[in-house]
Amino acid sequence: MDLYILIPLIVFLCVTLFFLGWMLNSQVGKSSISSSEERAKKIIQDAEKESVNIKREKLLEVKDEWYKKKQNFDQEVSQKKNQVQNYEKQIKTREETLEKKLEVYIKKEKTLLENEKELSRHLTEAEKKNLQLDTVITEQNIRLERTAGLTRDEAKKMLIENLSNEAKAEAAQSIKNIRDQAKAECKKEAQKIIVQAIQRSAADHSVETTVSVVQIQNEEMKGRIIGKEGRNIRAFEAATGVDVIVDDTPEAVILSAFDPFRREVAKVSIEKLMADGRIHPARIEEVVEKVKEELDDRFIEDGENALVELGLHGMHKELIKLVGKMKYRSSYGQNLLQHSIEVAMLAGIIAAELGLDPTYAKRGALLHDIGKTVEKGVEGPHALLGWEITKKYNEHPIVVNAVGSHHDDIEMEHPVAAIVQAADSISGSRPGARREPLEGYVKRLEKLEAIAKSFEGVAKTYAIQAGREVRVVVEHEKIDDVTADRLAQEIAGKIQEEMEYPGQIKVVVIREVRKIAFAK
Repeated sequence: MDLYILIPLIVFLCVTLFFLGWMLNSQVGKSSISSSEERAKKIIQDAEKESVNIKREKLLEVKDEWYKKKQNFDQEVSQKKNQVQNYEKQIKTREETLEKKLEVYIKKEKTLLENEKELSRHLTEAEKKNLQLDTVITEQNIRLERTAGLTRDEAKKMLIENLSNEAKAEAAQSIKNIRDQAKAECKKEAQKIIVQAIQRSAADHSVETTVSVVQIQNEEMKGRIIGKEGRNIRAFEAATGVDVIVDDTPEAVILSAFDPFRREVAKVSIEKLMADGRIHPARIEEVVEKVKEELDDRFIEDGENALVELGLHGMHKELIKLVGKMKYRSSYGQNLLQHSIEVAMLAGIIAAELGLDPTYAKRGALLHDIGKTVEKGVEGPHALLGWEITKKYNEHPIVVNAVGSHHDDIEMEHPVAAIVQAADSISGSRPGARREPLEGYVKRLEKLEAIAKSFEGVAKTYAIQAGREVRVVVEHEKIDDVTADRLAQEIAGKIQEEMEYPGQIKVVVIREVRKIAFAK
């Protein structure tokens, strides 16, 4: 019986527990669904907020981009407007110009039409007059033929033959007489003037050489000039461009250079250094610069002396300086200043004999080679360079023309120009006046220096040892040691290609760096 009670009880308990479990599960499911719905709503809200933010950001980006594009577009539109306005202005200006030209052309066309009408009228009148004239001439010819008993052609031929024979005979005789008289008188007069000019122009003329000798006090001074390991002599040669030869000649040092001005600078400099006693590279450079300045002052003094000798005055200071500079130049072996003074004397005498103003002749003759004192970098014939210089410094037109035309580079405008040319020829052609080999030698050395100077980075060039060596001083900032070696080879190669010379030429490239400080 207990079993029958226990089984229903167990069944009841099971049903009760199942119901309770079902109820509990339902409550839990509902609560889970509600929480899920809340989470879903929250996610949706967050998504909506994020989408709104993204949309706002995108709108802002789009607005910024639109604003930038709008600015660019406005700028382009503004530029286009400006261009269009400029084009409009240009077109308007051109239209105005064209209208003006059109008006001018219309006026010219009207004038031409009027001129054509006038010309046509004159031509018609001229034709009428020509017809009348032909009629009159024909009538006159008929009357003459009747009177003379000859036809027109026969009379014309006879007259022409007679006149031609007479004219030929008279012309031949007249030409012969004029030629004979001119030959006799001109030859005598020319001989007389030239002989008088040469006799009255007794001047001393020295032939320039390429060597100067400097006397020294004793043999010890030679060692001081050379310096330790030759640094003094190298510095002196670099500063002056002169080759210093120290040999066994007692109490003498030889300076060799084709440029007389360089030799004079070197001679005066070495004399000052020996008198001062301080011989070192820095002092050498200082003395050389001072001597160059002193010689610049000496140019003016030499020029003034030449003017006093010729009795001239009133010349520009720069021209006087160039005249003095001629003392250190040569022309075919002649000292240029002595040659110019000689030409001036001859020209003055010839002008006086011919009744012309000798002052213009002397000035033109003294300045005729002034173009040779111009620096070598200036191109052109020396006569034209002199013409430009004298014109620049307000010389008289007769003098300027005489300078420019003495080698027929320009046309002669006055007899003084021919006198200067003749005097120059007399001075240059007299026996012993010129030595062509020296001039060629100087030109060769100048070309040698010019070839070396044509390379980039070259500061100075000096042809020494009678043209057997060229020393090239380079700028150390631009040329390094490796480039200096290549530069020496390139210069030597160019010399071989462009020059003809005996033996060989040594190319020495000098690259030197100096650092200077002062102790105070």
